[in-house]
Amino acid sequence: MSEYLEKAKELRNSTERHYNCAQGALVPFAQGAGLDDKTAAGLTANFGSGMRMASVCGAITGGLMVLGLYGADDQESTSEYLRKLRENHRGFVNCSDLLRINREEGGNKKDHCDGMVYEAVELAYDILKKKNLI
Repeated sequence: MSEYLEKAKELRNSTERHYNCAQGALVPFAQGAGLDDKTAAGLTANFGSGMRMASVCGAITGGLMVLGLYGADDQESTSEYLRKLRENHRGFVNCSDLLRINREEGGNKKDHCDGMVYEAVELAYDILKKKNLI
């Protein structure tokens, strides 16, 4: 398990403060890119719950922010990231669709959202590692 995934799990399990899905994906990578945790959390505050309107999943947007922060903002990297997420979730990337499918399958919302954060962190980490950016 990477240090980034460990940090994401710590944040998502925090009882002191709620970190939304976008924050859970970006904050673990912040310090390594010269960004403090507070600023990273502020940048992603309005991206949880699919930009607060059930649009693209906050974990997914947080992972895209990670790629951009580390310079992996090329078409190949972002396409790979999004392709893998779509493959893993029946083509869906919107929070409302992902939560609906989770409900239909009898899943728990917190577990689902945590899982999306961890998946986004792992995918971003894999891409950054492959590109020698971390």
